[in-house]
Amino acid sequence: GFLGWNIDYLKERIWEYMQLTRIYTKPKGLMPDFSAPVIMRGANVKTVEGFCKKIHKRLLDDFKHALVWGASSKHIPQIVGKDHKLADEDVIQVVKRGGAAL
Repeated sequence: GFLGWNIDYLKERIWEYMQLTRIYTKPKGLMPDFSAPVIMRGANVKTVEGFCKKIHKRLLDDFKHALVWGASSKHIPQIVGKDHKLADEDVIQVVKRGGAAL
């Protein structure tokens, strides 16, 4: 690293200290968007419900379930509800009532 510093290690420690989590979105039928993660902060908001509230305040009104890929899922993908706890770098696809996916 620069002057012998491990910048990647420092960045990881900052993310952990600030309790930041990167969640990537996957529109239906498309590949996940890894260029612009949704950043969630704090231990209490790292749920699907917290993610939905961060995207749009009315997203939960039509929420049916979500598909999650990543460290927090037991299956690839896993169908989850609002209370599912998300992990750093998970990928999520929100499915609304009526079959529409965001």
